Amino acid sequence: MVKKTKVKKTEKKEKRIVIKATFQKERVITEDSGAAIELYNQSRFGTVLDNNKVQLSLYEALYLMEKGKIKVYDMRNKCFEFDRFLKWAKRTEPSFWVKYYVFKDIRNRGYIIKTALKFGADFRVYDRGVKPGEDHARWIVYPVHEGAVMTWYEFAAKNRVAHSTKKRLLIGIVDEENSVTYYEIKWTRP
Repeated sequence: MVKKTKVKKTEKKEKRIVIKATFQKERVITEDSGAAIELYNQSRFGTVLDNNKVQLSLYEALYLMEKGKIKVYDMRNKCFEFDRFLKWAKRTEPSFWVKYYVFKDIRNRGYIIKTALKFGADFRVYDRGVKPGEDHARWIVYPVHEGAVMTWYEFAAKNRVAHSTKKRLLIGIVDEENSVTYYEIKWTRP
C-alpha cells in the first residue's frame, strides 16, 4: 500500500514596490531610488535627472498612480488621491483629460509616448521596441475631443509640423465614452 502525503505549496508573494514622488508645479519628481531608475530603464517613464531622481510629466504620473506604481505627495507631504491629482492637472491644463485618455490608450497598446512641446505637438510616439534616444519617434500626436472644431489652417499647421520633423501626424479623437480613434495623415504628391 502506497501512502499519500500532502505537499504544501509555498507561495512567494512578490513585494510590490511603490515609488514615492513629489508634485512640483507642472511636474512630478520621484525620490532617489533604484526602483525609479529601474522603472525608467524598463519602460522609459520620465527623464532621469542628475541626482538619480526621475522627472515625470503629469500624464506619466497619473498613469503610474492609476497602475499603483507611484504615490504622489504635495509639498506638505500629503498624499494625492487620484481625483485630487486630476483636479490639479486640469487646473494646469484645461484639456488635460482628453490628452490623458490618448496617452493612456497609446501606453496600454505597448508604445512609448512622451511629450512633444519642442516639436509643437502634444505627444511623440515611438514604434514598439524603440526607446527614446535609440531612434526617432515615428508619430506626433494631437489629441482632440470629438466635439472640438479645427480649422483648415490649424489642420495644415499640424500637418506641416509633422512633415518638417519627419514624423507622421496622428490625430487621436476622444469620444463621449472616452474611446479613442486614430487617424494618420500623410502628405501625398499629386
